[in-house]
Amino acid sequence: MGDVEVLTAAGGVEFVRTPEERFGGLEGYSHEPRYVDVDGLRMGYVVVEPDGADDNTATFLLLHGEPTWGYLYRKMISPLVAAGYRAVVPDLIGFGRSDKPVERSAYTYEGHVEWMREFLAATAGERGTGPLHLFGQDWGGLIGLRVAAENPDVFDRLVLANTFLPEGQGGGPGFDFWRQFSQDVEFLDCGRLVDNATATELSETAQDAYRAPFPEELYMAGARHFPLLVPVYPDDPAVPANQAAWEVLEQWDKPVLTLWAPDDPVLGAVQDTLAGRIPGAAGQPHAQFRPASHFIQEDQGPALAHAITAWLG
Repeated sequence: MGDVEVLTAAGGVEFVRTPEERFGGLEGYSHEPRYVDVDGLRMGYVVVEPDGADDNTATFLLLHGEPTWGYLYRKMISPLVAAGYRAVVPDLIGFGRSDKPVERSAYTYEGHVEWMREFLAATAGERGTGPLHLFGQDWGGLIGLRVAAENPDVFDRLVLANTFLPEGQGGGPGFDFWRQFSQDVEFLDCGRLVDNATATELSETAQDAYRAPFPEELYMAGARHFPLLVPVYPDDPAVPANQAAWEVLEQWDKPVLTLWAPDDPVLGAVQDTLAGRIPGAAGQPHAQFRPASHFIQEDQGPALAHAITAWLG
């Protein structure tokens, strides 16, 4: 562990905290970070508000996935805020500016759902009483859909992009490759990974921003372990909870929009399946985007924001 300071949360979980200087000079993401305690761990997030925002302003909760962080939404925040919406962008525990438990056993699907529930409760005053909309991509959808299904009165609308809520079915060749690669590769270069999962080339500056949360391997337990938490086997412990979530979502009649990159080698083919199971998705202006791959926010961020504001408008 070298000179890295390993801290201990109130519950006994050992964690590391990425030095703030790692996040200096982020291109397009200069928002002041905020922090809140969830189960003894510090969770980082940003809040960006339009001029004249008040308690009635609608809020978008923008949830990232693996191995990214809130920086992924930098191209969407400004157009959403310009259209009059508040943006709340948390970093999942283990990612971004949030604390990073050093043992893989600290990371579970249920644990991430609970951390997000705690985050929403702790930040309720900052969001006001206006409608709350979810945008979830990758694990942002796996976690966000669970939170929404288990707290159906919290969210007004759902926007889903290249995500899913698996119930023990296989992940397909693309996911199987990623799952094995994430465990075998000696150095998990998150900048290179995001670049490889976009249709457009990321600048070296942007790649460095995705590397910033992880100074060394000790910080990467969550990033390493996340692919193993996707419930793609019938005996996975998360399957019953996801099945229960689907029972709620199959009755969900509030508006749901899917915005998709069909060329995503992992989740490009599941848009129709996802939209077809949720009643609130019927008749909505679902859209596909090219060029775009798995991290559609990088490839088509402003276009996604425009599609969302046009839908809401």
